[in-house]
Amino acid sequence: MTDPRVQALCDKFSVRIVPKSAYPGPGETRAVGTLQKIINLHGIEHARLVMTTLAETDNNKAALEASAFGAASDLIRAKPEWIEDASKWLAVWDATPVGELQALTHDLRGFVSMRGALAGLIYERIWRAFGPRSIQPDLYDDRRRA
Repeated sequence: MTDPRVQALCDKFSVRIVPKSAYPGPGETRAVGTLQKIINLHGIEHARLVMTTLAETDNNKAALEASAFGAASDLIRAKPEWIEDASKWLAVWDATPVGELQALTHDLRGFVSMRGALAGLIYERIWRAFGPRSIQPDLYDDRRRA
């Protein structure tokens, strides 16, 4: 049975819970256990922020998987000061193709944590927006914003 807190969280964000045997489509998840762990460890408000970060951003409705929830949770806890500028935080996640980055991490399965690998890939993008080079980017960086 699904934890009622997880069900309520998913309902609030119009995320449909699918069985573990189903492949989730956009707006669907089967990561009930991960969401329950996040709620148990860090509280419902933190879980809402994790869900907002993924379910409410343009690029990520198909990335509602355990590694993405875990990575978002880790990054929120690692850099809470960056979340204070919520519109900028969400804009960076809007521009981050979490699903594509998840696919990249699958090559590392069995060697590193999928959650950690994904968090690292996402962190690099967030760091560009919030880190020391956000004001004066490296002109030779091939990934700088135009």
